[in-house]
Amino acid sequence: MIRPAKISEIPDILAITKACAEKMKNNGIFQWNEHYPSKEAFIHDAERNELYVKTLEGKPIGAIVISTHMDEEYIPIHWLTSNGNSTYIHRVCVHPDYQGKGFAQEMMDFAEDFTKKNGFNSVRLDTFSQNKRNQQFYEQRGYQKLGDIFFPKQSTHPFHCYELVL
Repeated sequence: MIRPAKISEIPDILAITKACAEKMKNNGIFQWNEHYPSKEAFIHDAERNELYVKTLEGKPIGAIVISTHMDEEYIPIHWLTSNGNSTYIHRVCVHPDYQGKGFAQEMMDFAEDFTKKNGFNSVRLDTFSQNKRNQQFYEQRGYQKLGDIFFPKQSTHPFHCYELVL
């Protein structure tokens, strides 16, 4: 089940992101660190009703943020659709114990369905340039790579921006 997250579940979500960061680090992908994702970001997401959890037997095993807010880092990107009618996906995570079972696909299906049902034209997101698995994941779903942005607190490497027009 995917549903809105509760503030009380943020410690569970942070444990998931920490486990994901450790797995990525072990695979040579230094995408998430002590600065990101933060407890404050998830609290903000939950307060805006943009944080969702994937549960299995009542336990959070993954999370996704579906936002209507465009971060300023995205401004230079030449998007496929006009600004103001897109959703933005952030902080997608599935606990490593549950990866490879289709749960990330399920969360993206949920986000894309949410976008359509609410009358938005597209889904936008970014993913780390060193994370080839994520790039392939989004490209197989039909997302188009449009340009790069940087998050200096996370890495000197760029993040690729993607968009899916619905």
